[in-house]
Amino acid sequence: MRAVVLNCTLKKSPEPSNTEKLAGPVAAGLRDKGVAAESFRVVDYNVPPGVETDLGDGDQWPQLHKALLAAEILVIASPTWLGRPSSVAQRVLERMDAMLSETDEQDKPVAYNRVAGVVVTGNEDGAHHVISEISGALNDIGYTIPGQAWTYWNMGPGPGPSYSDTEHGHQWSYKTAATMADNLFAVASALQANPI
Repeated sequence: MRAVVLNCTLKKSPEPSNTEKLAGPVAAGLRDKGVAAESFRVVDYNVPPGVETDLGDGDQWPQLHKALLAAEILVIASPTWLGRPSSVAQRVLERMDAMLSETDEQDKPVAYNRVAGVVVTGNEDGAHHVISEISGALNDIGYTIPGQAWTYWNMGPGPGPSYSDTEHGHQWSYKTAATMADNLFAVASALQANPI
């Protein structure tokens, strides 16, 4: 089984990413179950706006799309900005819109029999809103969203330090990350045994 993490931070490599740090325990939990987990920082790729899988010359979304189709598990990781998903996460979902009309060998939508979850970081509130927006879009595309297929971290109301600047709340975030990995793996395994 394979998993892909799409890190939708606004920070290009090698700048440290708080979102990547919280997505790490989810990927580690999946690897503990024998899943091959791979992470991509979307801003390191040229992904122009659009709703097609391949926009032609210079478009690197097809590389990420290929990784999605090779994986049974997808994790979209996004920071919270103004209580909403990052612009990078929104662009990913817009590009994934093309998958609505793509079918597999059995003429079923390509996202069927795949599961997805969400990781959110930010020193402001809004994580549940971000989880809802991303999960709803992925469900529309055809992904199955298991119960509690998310983890998040924030500092609570008002400005404050970033995830990597404090240990505040990390234990809870790690616990929910472990549950997220368990639930993603369990449902992905069930779909392998009994496909939609």
